[in-house]
Amino acid sequence: MKKLIIACIALLGATSIQAQQDAMFTHYAFNTLSVNSGYAGTRDALTVTALHRSQWVGFDGAPVTQTLTLHTPMMNDKLGIGLSVLNDKIGPVNTTSAYVDLAYKLPINDVARLSFGLKGGINTMQANLSTLETTTPGDVELAQNIESQLLPNFGFGMYYYTTKWYLGVSTPKLMENEFEGVNAGTTTSIASERRHYFFIAGTVFNLIEDGSIKMKPTTFVKMTNGAPIEADITSMFIFRDRFELGAMYRTGDAAGVLLGFNLNEQLRVGYSYDFSFLNRTLKYNDGSHEIMIRYDFIYGNKEKIRSPRYF
Repeated sequence: MKKLIIACIALLGATSIQAQQDAMFTHYAFNTLSVNSGYAGTRDALTVTALHRSQWVGFDGAPVTQTLTLHTPMMNDKLGIGLSVLNDKIGPVNTTSAYVDLAYKLPINDVARLSFGLKGGINTMQANLSTLETTTPGDVELAQNIESQLLPNFGFGMYYYTTKWYLGVSTPKLMENEFEGVNAGTTTSIASERRHYFFIAGTVFNLIEDGSIKMKPTTFVKMTNGAPIEADITSMFIFRDRFELGAMYRTGDAAGVLLGFNLNEQLRVGYSYDFSFLNRTLKYNDGSHEIMIRYDFIYGNKEKIRSPRYF
C-alpha cells in the first residue's frame, strides 16, 4: 500500500509545472469533496457543507466564490456518492460548475480504507463585459455579455484514510476544454481550462494525554502548467473537540488564521482570514475572508455521534 501511494505521488510530481486556475480555499481541509472525489461518503453521515470566500476585500473585481457539497455512504459503506456545486466570480467573468462524485471504498484493515473516486459534471462561463469601465465611452465590443457553452468534464481521486490520518491524490478536471462564446455574432475564445493535480494529507494527535487538546496539521499541494507549485500548510489546535484555533501559510502568497466551533455533534461553523503578504495587491485590499458551515445528518448507528470524525 505504501508503495502504491508513493508511486502515485511520484507520477504527479513528475508532471511539467508551469497558472493556478481553480478556486482556492483556506478551509480546504473542510471542503475535501471539491478537491478529491474519493472523499465521498467517508464521514459515515449525509454531510452538507457550504462555504463562501471573499478574496482581496476592497479590491474592485476581486474573486468571490461559493461552494455547496453534499455526500453520503451507500450499500453498507462500500460506496459513497456526492454532489459538488461551485460559483466563482472574478471581475466580469463568472464560472459555474456542478459535479456528481462516486467513490468505491476498499477495506485495507480494521481502521484503514482506500477510496477510489470518479467525478463527472459540467462547467459554464459568462463574461459580463458591459460592467467594465473603459477609456473609450460607448465601445460596442464591450456592450454585450458573452455566454459560453456547457462543457463536460470528469476527474479522478484516490483517498487513503484512517481515524487518525489521511492521504489523497487527485485531478478533478482531466479534460482541458476551450470556452468559446458568442458576442455580436462573433465567436470569441474566453478561456482554456488547465488540468490541475492535487495532493492532500493530514493527521491528528493528542497534545495532552487525556485528549482534551489535540493538534491537526494538514497540507494541500497544487500543481498545474503555467504556475509554480503551491502548497497550503495549516495547523489547528482542537480544544475538547469543541473549539478549534489555527494558522495557515500559503507558499509565495498568504498567511492567515482559522477559527472553528462544533456547536453540537453534528453542526460546525468556521471562519478564516488571510492576507497576501507577497502579492502586489496587498496595499490595495483588506485581506480575504471565508465562512464555512457543515452539518452531518447522522443516521443508523448512533455510536458514530460519540466517535467524532476529524476529517
